[in-house]
Amino acid sequence: MMDYPKPDDDGDDEQCPCAGSASQPSIFTDDRAQLQRRDFAKVLATTGGLTAVASLAAPLAGLTQVFERGYSGPIYSDGINLVDGDGNRVTESALSAGEQMTVFPEPRPGIEDAPTLLVRFSEDDYGGDTNMAFTVDGYAAYSKVCTHAGCMVSNREGNALVCPCHFGKFDPLSGAAVTDGPPGRALPQLPITMTSEGELVATGDFEGTVGPGGE
Repeated sequence: MMDYPKPDDDGDDEQCPCAGSASQPSIFTDDRAQLQRRDFAKVLATTGGLTAVASLAAPLAGLTQVFERGYSGPIYSDGINLVDGDGNRVTESALSAGEQMTVFPEPRPGIEDAPTLLVRFSEDDYGGDTNMAFTVDGYAAYSKVCTHAGCMVSNREGNALVCPCHFGKFDPLSGAAVTDGPPGRALPQLPITMTSEGELVATGDFEGTVGPGGE
C-alpha cells in the first residue's frame, strides 16, 4: 500500500496567502476595504444627487399640483370668511392695488381646501365680464384652479393670471376671462363682501364649475 505524505506535526501548516492570519493580514483585506470605501462613497454621491433632484423637483410639483375635489356640495356659502394659508381671516388691509394672494374658505365640515385667488385693483380698472356685484372695495376673487387641466394658476405676467402647466392666461380685470392658451372658459368668480369688522367674506358659492369641465 502506498504511503501518503502526512501533515507536519509542528503546527506550521501552510495556508493559502489569501486567508490571512493575525500576524499577516490577507492580501485581499486592503482591496476589500478600498472597495467598501468606494461603494460607500458612491452611495453618498447617489444620495446627494437624489436629494438635489428632489429639491429641484419640489417647486415643480407645486406648480403642477392638480386640484381634486374630494367632497361634494358648495365650496363657499354666504358668510364664510376668507382666510390665508395660516388660517387667519383676511381683512380690508390685506392687499394694495395690483397685488394678489391665495385664500381659502374658513374651515367647516366637508371642506378642507379650495384655493382661491384674491386680487385687488382700482374699482375703475374692472370691466368686461367682471361681475361688479361680486366685488368689494377693489377686491375680486376667482378660483385658482385652471379650467383646462386643473393645475394651480400660480404665475403672473403684468395683470394676467397665468397657469404654468399649459400657459393659459386669464384677465382678472375682465372676470378672469381667457386671453391666451387652451382653457375654454374663465375662472369662476366668487361673490364677496366686507363685514362691518373689515373682514372679507363670501356671499355665495362660485358662479361656475371649479376646475375642468362645465364647458
